[in-house]
Parts: sequence; structure tokens; C-alpha cells
Amino acid sequence: MNPTTTTESILKLAIQKSGRLHDDSMKLLKECGIDISNGINKLKSEATNFPLEVYFLRDDDIPQYVEDGVADIGFVGENVVYEKAKTVAIADKLGFGKCRLSFAVRKNETFDGPATLQGKRIATSYPVLVQKYLDENKVQAEIQEISGSVEIAPGIGLADIICDLVSSGSTLFMNGLKEAEVILQSQAVLIKNSGISNVKQAILESLIFRIQAVKQAKSSKYVLMNAPNEKLEAIEKLLPGMKSPTVLPLAAEGWSSIHTVMTETQFWNIIQNLKELGAEGILVLLIEKMVP
Repeated sequence: MNPTTTTESILKLAIQKSGRLHDDSMKLLKECGIDISNGINKLKSEATNFPLEVYFLRDDDIPQYVEDGVADIGFVGENVVYEKAKTVAIADKLGFGKCRLSFAVRKNETFDGPATLQGKRIATSYPVLVQKYLDENKVQAEIQEISGSVEIAPGIGLADIICDLVSSGSTLFMNGLKEAEVILQSQAVLIKNSGISNVKQAILESLIFRIQAVKQAKSSKYVLMNAPNEKLEAIEKLLPGMKSPTVLPLAAEGWSSIHTVMTETQFWNIIQNLKELGAEGILVLLIEKMVP
């Protein structure tokens, strides 16, 4: 830390100390141009080129630390935020760690909505969210809170149904279960303390600006193509770029090069039409950063 820097001008960020969210969080910070040393078993680390101090914590503890002001902000799953129900605000969605909280039943069983849960034993690591779902649907069921390996509960007779995080569904399949109903879509989010100071709010806004530039770049592609001049107007009408495409004349008479930015979905939706209009030599390039 610079000797002239005070703790009031350092933003304190809590992230998961290990696991996939940890890796993705550190990758995001790096993509934002923030250099952080992440030594083995370190509890905290300081950025060398941004007023940020990072605490490495258990994900379940992050909302509490942010609510108490031990950390100003945190990267954590939405599922944890809602389960812990702490007084924190979601400042931004980070776009990684996507999963869903779902009920799952045995492969040979059917699930006909909330009524299927009536009188059942439900194993979960998310009792608050499950109870909320039961209350909203006026269902009475017994919740068995389990801290891990929820998917084995039906197989050992501990529960009839489980409610757990699902990404690919492969773990459910391997344990003879199938996904039945999603009750929450989740991804990593940036949460903040409700009483953050104006100085730290300014630093946070700078961080969010960088994060949004990285996210925008990941969802966009830089597309270049060559096209005959008589087809330029028709091609430009197809392109969903940021404003209007850049058109540059080529050495070959009657041809131009078109440069634009679009999402990958947009590209695949119009690629056939572009080819039919005579576009050729089409290149699709990754964008590292994009500031709107």
C-alpha cells in the first residue's frame, strides 16, 4: 500500500477463498487490469495498481462480512445472497458462475408441481429458499438441512426429494435423479455494503465500469468482411452494429471492406443473408475490452 493511501480510500472486496467462483473472480479482476498477488493460504491481498484489497473467505460468510462492513463489497452467488438474507445491495451481475436451484426426484418418479412436495422430506443446503417456496405455494413438507452431497439423500433414505444447485445435471444423473423444477436462476453478483462511503462508492463505480467493459467485450465480436459496392446498402441494413459500420474502399475496384461489432447470436442469425448478398472473406474476432 502506498504510504499516502488511507484505509478510507481502499475498497475492500471479499471473494471465495477456493473453488470455481474464486478462479473466475480472480480472472475477472485480471481482465479488468487489476494486479493481485494470490499466494497460497493468504487471507488477504492488495492490488498493486488499483485501490483494492481482497479478502479470501468462505462463500457462505461473504454476505455477513459485507453487511457488517468488514468488507465493502463481495463477489458471491445470488443463491447465497438470497439464502443468507443479509442487508446488502446487488450492485452488478458478473456473468459467470451461472447455475439454478432446482428440485430433483428419482428418475422413475413424476413431478406434478408444488403439490408433489406435500408431506415429503426434502434434503437441501438452502432451507430458507426452500421454505419460502413452500410457503408461497401453501405446501407442508419436512426440510432436512444438509451441508453437502445433497444428491445422495434419496439413495440412503434420508429424503424423498432434494433441492440443490444444478449446472449441467450430470451429478443428478449419476445419482439416479432428474431435475424437476427450477426455483431460482443464479449467477455470481457484486454485492455492496449499504453504508459505503462516498470515496469508496467512487472507487466502486470505477471498478464496475471496468467490469461492464469486460462483460460487453465477451458478448460481442468484431466482424470484418469484403463486399461488392452495389450491395453495401443492403448489407448495412442487416448489420446490428453499435452505430453504423465502418466502410473502407479496397484496392480491388468495386469492392469495400466492412467493419462492425455484433453479438455472436446476431452473427449466426444473418451470416447466410450476408453470403447471399455477396459478402466474402468474413472474419470474426474476439474483443478484449469494449467501452460503449
